[in-house]
Amino acid sequence: MDLDTGGLRERKKQETRVALSWAAIRLTVERGLDNVRVEDIAAEAGVSTRTFSNYFGSKGEAIAARQYDRSRAIAAALRERPVGEPLWEAVTHAVLTGFALGEQGQGRAPDQAWIEGVRLMVAEPALQGEMHKAVTAGEAEFALAVAERTGTDAATDVYPQLVAAVVGAAHHVVIQQWLGSDPPPSMETLLRDVFGRLAAGLPEPR
Repeated sequence: MDLDTGGLRERKKQETRVALSWAAIRLTVERGLDNVRVEDIAAEAGVSTRTFSNYFGSKGEAIAARQYDRSRAIAAALRERPVGEPLWEAVTHAVLTGFALGEQGQGRAPDQAWIEGVRLMVAEPALQGEMHKAVTAGEAEFALAVAERTGTDAATDVYPQLVAAVVGAAHHVVIQQWLGSDPPPSMETLLRDVFGRLAAGLPEPR
């Protein structure tokens, strides 16, 4: 197989996966989970229902995929940071870069209706299982990147697992702060605040 052809094919597959995931999110935010069918998601993304089934087993899995893809983007960004950069400084830059990459494709500025729809979506009980799986898989991916950077073992050493868990918790706090603010601050502002505190050792507020 020609390497360029293979790379193009993989890129197209990833673009389709992202399009399906964003379609699932958009429709769920606008209509509510119970009012969205797999057929609707496929049509929104411009593909067949069969194509949807090649990528995801359910609409919940398609929605949760954004969580995992964002974690992968952050892990990839961490691997690109300079070797001598302090870990938490590198993590902060990676989160800012990876989060921005992970949000490409949304194609809209958040308004109050969108934010309220997202609040309802993330609180949907039927999505919690898929979201938990995505978070767990994302933390494992990020722990591998931390282990590579620190010369530790992601499977047996506490350190990369702990860093990944802290980053996951910080991401959750950022999302909750964004959803709970009226009007919401920029995501970059929240990320810099939260990860800046972590980089400083999480000192007590004065």
